[in-house]
Amino acid sequence: MIELNPSEMKGRKLGRVLTKMGKITREQVHAAIELRASDPQKAKMKIGELLIEMSLISAQDLCIALAGQKGYRFQSILSLKIAPEVLHSMTPKTARVMHVVPIARDSNAKTVTVALASERNFQAIDNLKLNVYPGYTVEVVIAPASEIDALIKREYSRAVDASELFAEVARSDAVKNLEGRGDSIDVGSLQDAASDNAVVKLVNSMLLQAIENRASDIHLEPFEGKFIVRYRVDGVLYEMTPPDQKISMAIVSRVKILAKLNIAERRLPQDGRISYAGISDQPIDLRVAVLPTMYGESVVLRILDRSAVQLDLDLIGLREDELAKMRLIINKPNGIVLVTGPTGSGKTTTLYAALRELNQIDTKILTAEDPVEYDIDGMMQCQVNIDQELTFAKLLRSFLRQDPDIILVGEIRDLETAQIAIQASLTGHLVFATLHTNDAPSTILRLLDLGVESFLLTATIEAVVAQRLVRKICTKCKEEFVPSEEHLMELNLRMSDVQGRTLYRGRGCTACTGTGYMGRMALFEIMLLDDELRELIMQQASTSVLQVESRKRGMRTLRESGLLALFEGQTTIDEVVRETISE
Repeated sequence: MIELNPSEMKGRKLGRVLTKMGKITREQVHAAIELRASDPQKAKMKIGELLIEMSLISAQDLCIALAGQKGYRFQSILSLKIAPEVLHSMTPKTARVMHVVPIARDSNAKTVTVALASERNFQAIDNLKLNVYPGYTVEVVIAPASEIDALIKREYSRAVDASELFAEVARSDAVKNLEGRGDSIDVGSLQDAASDNAVVKLVNSMLLQAIENRASDIHLEPFEGKFIVRYRVDGVLYEMTPPDQKISMAIVSRVKILAKLNIAERRLPQDGRISYAGISDQPIDLRVAVLPTMYGESVVLRILDRSAVQLDLDLIGLREDELAKMRLIINKPNGIVLVTGPTGSGKTTTLYAALRELNQIDTKILTAEDPVEYDIDGMMQCQVNIDQELTFAKLLRSFLRQDPDIILVGEIRDLETAQIAIQASLTGHLVFATLHTNDAPSTILRLLDLGVESFLLTATIEAVVAQRLVRKICTKCKEEFVPSEEHLMELNLRMSDVQGRTLYRGRGCTACTGTGYMGRMALFEIMLLDDELRELIMQQASTSVLQVESRKRGMRTLRESGLLALFEGQTTIDEVVRETISE
């Protein structure tokens, strides 16, 4: 193979690069292009993949050529002797999650060389420059993914303990400069501490660990004499190794800088966002909320990882009969569809999944959200801004002048918003909205309590979907178990009710960090309104009457959905008891 300077290959077409390398001829490139054009099954294949399929090049040849296209050198790294200080300039979690290793570093020239597994992972380079090596020039080589995995396994066998990072931050002069100064700290000192390399590395490690642990939220909480870090995983909070309270202000200031917030303002709540690039080639957004408390600022970071959320109706956990009902509901020409449940029950995911299915070129969709969690192409998404008096109601009024087909209202909080949503429905729009209620039938009473007339509800509401999220049993340590009679009584079950059924639980293992659970699944309660139910609403029937009549029409309650999941071995008695109410 002819050795080429990467700069000679940068920007050239792949076929030209491979020809220059001496791997294929121009005729073979043209043959592959013609084959792709003539064979419909190969029409969507990339030219490199097709050349491998034709046995003209190897997978490594393709990697070398793709690296050259971007101007990067392809290099084997297993035989390299890398200085310990170079390896430890990056945390093991950063290396594992980004699939990258540092192989050389020059502190005087302020340059660092890293080996990446993919030439497409350019976001990782930006992340390294901003968060891991601020002030350094990051040079890149491309190495085989298997070699990077082997190097990480070999060199990072002993992960850096969290206490080591805390100690490193505590030794920093910039952080020591904040101690004991209370409210007299100037902005310059806060910026110095937040930009300190040890603080940058610690915050970066905390974010990566949370993402690696599948956390949905990170809580940084100040108390008298201590500072607590907790991660919410599968809906449950777990406390992590707590840092010394002395370094808490530096950690909070670093987060505020990343979220582009005012670090000098420590008396008012603030909200912001962090776009965290380079995690497995997928950018991850973090929603940041800062709240002043008696003992300092409390920070909650909501991790919005689109790759971890299934925005597809077929994948959100609906059973076949529920999926059929859901598709019937969302394809109505007009009316209101309500999704209810407490905060964190997956309402937004269900609505986004429905809207993505309806998101066609001939359909205009407008959303009013607080906040906009996921950016979806093809939808006009608007953010509520209370400071500017841009409420749900104001946005909805403007929506009606934008000629929409479908409208999403993030939450119906008051009578004004409910009335405008009803007006939109009556004028031929399909409206999706959320509400906080315990179950589907009680949603009607909640709207009546807000002051909505019963005849308007019967004229507009098509369906109410209540949902909850329960933790799934870890498949790695799943085991059979026989519950006690007292345990079953929590679900109003007797031993005879589980006769012939096998129940399961998670024993706890390294994969699920000892919890026995891995991931979550949704339980649904779908109430479809027909003429008889509408007549009962007009007569202001009680919630219990609506529930009885809905069950006669095939509605499966949340508790019944939970029992199905229990008997199918997907979740546990404790989870069903925790998330559903007895009937």
